[in-house]
Amino acid sequence: MAKAFEQAVLDLLPRLRRFACGLAGSAADGDDLCQMTIERALVRRDQWQPGTRLDSWMYWIMRNIFIDEMRAARRRSETFVDEEAGLGVGSVGGQEARVELALVDRAMRQLPTDQREAVLLVMVEGYSYKEAAEIIGCPVGTLNSRLVRGRDALLGLLEDAS
Repeated sequence: MAKAFEQAVLDLLPRLRRFACGLAGSAADGDDLCQMTIERALVRRDQWQPGTRLDSWMYWIMRNIFIDEMRAARRRSETFVDEEAGLGVGSVGGQEARVELALVDRAMRQLPTDQREAVLLVMVEGYSYKEAAEIIGCPVGTLNSRLVRGRDALLGLLEDAS
């Protein structure tokens, strides 16, 4: 059955790519969207119910990924400077800025994974608590607790380093 599912997905590939390019507005972005869709479908193939339309399920996945990507792009544009401006962060600020960034990076690596995920998703990537909790797969209260503990631990590690 796994081979039949994979073959059915391959058979849909031209249609999926066409839909992805139409949604994304360019071939390159469409290809990325198509790849993410196929990856998610393969990972979650147990969620598809045989006897239902595979193409509809795949389009639903693609649409949700596209919406998520658009929201993330909007959040990044509202929260942070342009991507190109971020390439120079730490390199223009001189030695002191590089040392500070290295301290933050080292402190982040010392956090437990669950706290580091929460800090990165909310404080760096700009996701809402609800969105971050959905990404991690935990209740919002759990995410909030991880975020508070992670932030406090990060501040403590940075104070100890200075």
